[in-house]
Amino acid sequence: MTTDDGPSEGERRDVGDGSQERQAGDRASRVAPRLPMLLDAVLDVGSEGELASTLQHVVDSAADLTAARYGALALAGPAHGRGPERGRSRIAELFSYGLSEDERRRITRLPTGHTGLLGNPGSTLSLGVPVRVHNDVLGYLCLARKQHGPFTEEDLALLRVLASQAGIAIGNARLYGTARQRARWIEGAAAVTTALLGGESAADALTTLANSARILAGAAAGVILQPTDDGGMEIVAASALDDPGDFVGTTIAPGSPVLTQLLGGEPVYIDDSATDPRMTTHVRTRFGPSMMLPLQSGGRLIGTLALPRRRGGRPYTPVDRMLATQFASQAALALLLADAQHNRERLAVYEDRDRIARDLHDLVVQRLFATEMMLESTRRRTDGAELSDLLGHAVDELDSTIQEVRTTIFALQQPPADAPTGLRGKVLRETAGAAVLLGFQPSVHFNGAVDTLVGDPLHAGLLTALRGALAAAHRREGVTSIEVAVDAVARLPNGRDGVRLVVSDDGERDDGGEGGTTVTWEAER
Repeated sequence: MTTDDGPSEGERRDVGDGSQERQAGDRASRVAPRLPMLLDAVLDVGSEGELASTLQHVVDSAADLTAARYGALALAGPAHGRGPERGRSRIAELFSYGLSEDERRRITRLPTGHTGLLGNPGSTLSLGVPVRVHNDVLGYLCLARKQHGPFTEEDLALLRVLASQAGIAIGNARLYGTARQRARWIEGAAAVTTALLGGESAADALTTLANSARILAGAAAGVILQPTDDGGMEIVAASALDDPGDFVGTTIAPGSPVLTQLLGGEPVYIDDSATDPRMTTHVRTRFGPSMMLPLQSGGRLIGTLALPRRRGGRPYTPVDRMLATQFASQAALALLLADAQHNRERLAVYEDRDRIARDLHDLVVQRLFATEMMLESTRRRTDGAELSDLLGHAVDELDSTIQEVRTTIFALQQPPADAPTGLRGKVLRETAGAAVLLGFQPSVHFNGAVDTLVGDPLHAGLLTALRGALAAAHRREGVTSIEVAVDAVARLPNGRDGVRLVVSDDGERDDGGEGGTTVTWEAER
């Protein structure tokens, strides 16, 4: 077989027995008739739009120009095999001329230049040249069984021209594909940035990032990991073609071989997640090629973006790795900006709530309190029982309004996430709010598992009683201390289990007696 690596002695015998001088003299006359056909073939190759059509046209033109019965252009796939077979490339794509389907199936290995088109060692009836892009050999363009005599040096020269055209077409297609791929990643990064800055929660933002990266990379899953307090990493968000329900919460334990790189902000590239000893999570068995990319910006590591493909999936190319790494850097910056924007918005809300609370306290509460004091003073000076009762009722209503406004003020001063949900927290919130008007903090005691034993239906009644008791204590003279006790395991007078609230103060009693006032509220659990 004649190859492009320089003909051997045997190869020179394949192309004729005449001297080189005679061959050189005859070459022009033999090539000249085929030059217009070659030019047409080259022009046609350059005009083809799709790469597959272009490569098929190369094979057809090579066979026509050399009068070969069979032709094939075989492009290499990933290397396979072990031992002596290791490094032998399988065929990824095959374009043929004159071959039957059975003959096509027989071509299982990429021709190396030492065998015939159909794998016949030592054949003198075949011709082959490598197809190169720059210095990389991507495959071979081969011909077999010239219709009249053996292949000549002129046939080899024509084949080289067409092989170079095939290489140019493949190179251009690669450049175009890389450009389109880069454009998709850039558009994806812009879309993710827009989504992250659109006000999504932190969890939704990470899920959006994982899903977008998975789609762009053609991965089976997109996974976000973040460092844990014990020095490991945990999956906090995931997107997958299948249900990713068991992904979130999966951890990489401290000491895992990949952690040093990940926590150091270095990317990790894996050929087969299922068999790589560095991978330790239970989900690794589902995946093959994978990229684990740091999400970091300005020296701050937010986490890791992992993009595994299915077992046996297409390996990531250097271009894939470069584009995904750039995407991860852009996404990390967007996450930091989104976090900063969220913090600014929260700060603005807190500042506005603080202003409202301050205005309520400084204006509304003071006016209500002043009105209450005037009504209370008027009631004490009035002799008429009916008018006194009416004024007393007005005082009570004003006091209740003050308590409600005070509760609102206190709630406005708390972050939304800090709003209590249990009874214990609600009682502490009420007493802390009352301290604003009382001038001191009431003492609070709990007995039993208050949040567990006292259900939500009882909360409203207990809190209403507590507010009323605190409001009454505020109106009494001489109150310097208040004790609030909540007993979740109280035994009621009827012998049943219940909850009891007791509010005691040291102020003057309404009946003029000594010892302060005690208000009790109780209910069955």
